[in-house]
Amino acid sequence: MKAVKEFLLINSGLFLVALGIFLFKAPNNFVTGGVSGLAIITGHFVQGISIGPIMLVINIFLLFAGFIFIGPTFGWKTVYSSFALSGMVWVLEKLVAIHGSLTGDLFLELIYSIIMPAVGTAVVFNHDASTGGTDIIAKIINKYTHFHIGKTLLMADAVIVGMSIFVFGIKIGMYSILGLALKGFLIDTVIEGINIRKQMTIITTHTAEIKEYIIKELKRGATITRAVGAFTNEDRYVITTVVSRGQAIKLRRYVREIDNMAFITINNTSEIIGKGFRYLDI
Repeated sequence: MKAVKEFLLINSGLFLVALGIFLFKAPNNFVTGGVSGLAIITGHFVQGISIGPIMLVINIFLLFAGFIFIGPTFGWKTVYSSFALSGMVWVLEKLVAIHGSLTGDLFLELIYSIIMPAVGTAVVFNHDASTGGTDIIAKIINKYTHFHIGKTLLMADAVIVGMSIFVFGIKIGMYSILGLALKGFLIDTVIEGINIRKQMTIITTHTAEIKEYIIKELKRGATITRAVGAFTNEDRYVITTVVSRGQAIKLRRYVREIDNMAFITINNTSEIIGKGFRYLDI
């Protein structure tokens, strides 16, 4: 069941990326890096071939190069995502005919061309997959130059964006540069938003009741430590737990009902690794 859910979420993310490319990037020639950017530039010179097939050919070439220079270290999710994204764009091009910009407003369509793929990419990244493409170029450069993977990815995308200036002119090129700058920021923001949880610290004398509520009602764990108040010198217990947003509201309400003298701090956290949340393969 978990595998099916993950598969559906990855495909939902890929479909959002495909929609952004099909509806907004390709019609306006926005080149914000990645395989879609290379395909848009290539499509400008190779008439009669749509973006989807070009993306598929580029992905095959990059995966082949990756296997030669890096080795078979790509997970099945990345290989699948690379081909699935190309296929989705290809199917959209076959089903719906779009000739030019939808609204005629370049800035508005640039925003949508960034938001939709950024959300979709964040969903894909959040399930330990990637859309391949320039990620593979970045890994190859990283292997032979030892540059940081993030910098090499930015370098690869920047070269593609720079090409758009010579192919589509300074106006589209500047829009593409702006899009590249926004893309990374939005992906990180969306990933943090998806994973965000509430870390709650509760200082109280009603330890048993609150612990039981966390374990039995919220189905979460907690850590309890003994503490002494600096001002009162009285014994207190500190309960630390990590819960979802909705659970944080319930727990806060319950604590205030049974101990109106409790001291509560709540912090946002987006990297929670362990039982009940997520595991990382070492």
